[in-house]
Amino acid sequence: MTQTTTQPLRVGTRASALARTQSHLVADRLAAALGREVALVEVATQGDLSHEPLASIGGTGVFVSALRDALLRGEVDVAVHSLKDLPTAEPEGVVIAAVPPREDPRDVVVGRDGLTLGELPNGSRVGTGSPRRAAQLHALGLGLDVVPIRGNVDTRIRKVHEGQVDAVILARAGLARLERLDEVTEVLDPLQMLPAPGQGALAVETRSADTGLTTALHEYLDDLATHACVIAERRLLADLEAGCSAPVGALAEVVEGDDGEELWLRAVALSPDGHLAVRRSGTGPPADAEGLGAAVAAEMLAEGAASLLGEPVP
Repeated sequence: MTQTTTQPLRVGTRASALARTQSHLVADRLAAALGREVALVEVATQGDLSHEPLASIGGTGVFVSALRDALLRGEVDVAVHSLKDLPTAEPEGVVIAAVPPREDPRDVVVGRDGLTLGELPNGSRVGTGSPRRAAQLHALGLGLDVVPIRGNVDTRIRKVHEGQVDAVILARAGLARLERLDEVTEVLDPLQMLPAPGQGALAVETRSADTGLTTALHEYLDDLATHACVIAERRLLADLEAGCSAPVGALAEVVEGDDGEELWLRAVALSPDGHLAVRRSGTGPPADAEGLGAAVAAEMLAEGAASLLGEPVP
C-alpha cells in the first residue's frame, strides 16, 4: 500500500528519551509501510511536568490524557503510548488501532556494584515509583527498604550511581529500546515479580472516525499474539477495578497446547505492604482473551482481591 501526500503523518509522543525512541519505532514502520513522510510531535503531559508521586496525581493515566486530547483536537494523527500507562476505560472518539510485537515484559534490577536483589545487604534502599513493584518487593521478605522514586530512566539509574539508592527496579523493555541492557544486574523471574498489565507493549491510537488510517495501522503494525495477551491482562485489571497504578501484576503468554495455541494468564493482587496476596492463573483460546481475563479476575475477586486493593485509582 503506497500513498502520496504532501502532509506528513503526525505521531504524538511524550518528550522523554524512551517515549521518543518508542515513537520512532512506530514512525519508521509507518513511513515504510505507507510510503509517506512521518513526523514526531512532542506533547507535554501532567505526568512529565509533576514531581509528585503518581498515585497522588491520578496514576499513570496522567501520561496519556494530553496525548489523547491532542489527537482529538486534530493536532496529531496518531498517538503512541506505553500500553501499561493506559487506563482500562477507552475514551469516546479514540481507538487502539494496533499493538506491535511486545518487548520482554519482565522487570529488572539495576543495582550498585553489580548486585542482585538477593545479594543486597539487609536494609538496602531500593527505589521504585510503582505500588505493584513495592508490594512485591515487600512480599519477597528480603529486608529491603523500599523508597519512592520518580524520574526518567537516566534519573533513576543516576540515583544508583550517586549512592542515593542501592538499586532501582525498571522495565526491561525500556532499557532494551534505549540500548542500555548493560546496566541490568538482574532480570526478575515473573515468579518473583509479575509485571504490570501491558508492560513491554505499545499502544498505537487513532481517532475512531479515521477508519482508513485505523485499518492501515492494524494491518501493518498489529501483532495478534501480543494484542490477545494485553486484552486478557487489561480485562482482568478492569474487572478488579484496580486502576493502572494499583498493586496488581499480570502476564499473559501465547503457548503451544495439545490442541493448538493457548493463552495462559497469571495474575496477582497484593496489599500495599505485600503481606497478603491473591494469586490465580488460567488458560483459554487466544480468540477469547476477554473471557479469560474476566474469568481469572472473577476467581480473584471471589478470594477477596478487592479488599487488598482498597480504593480504585482511575
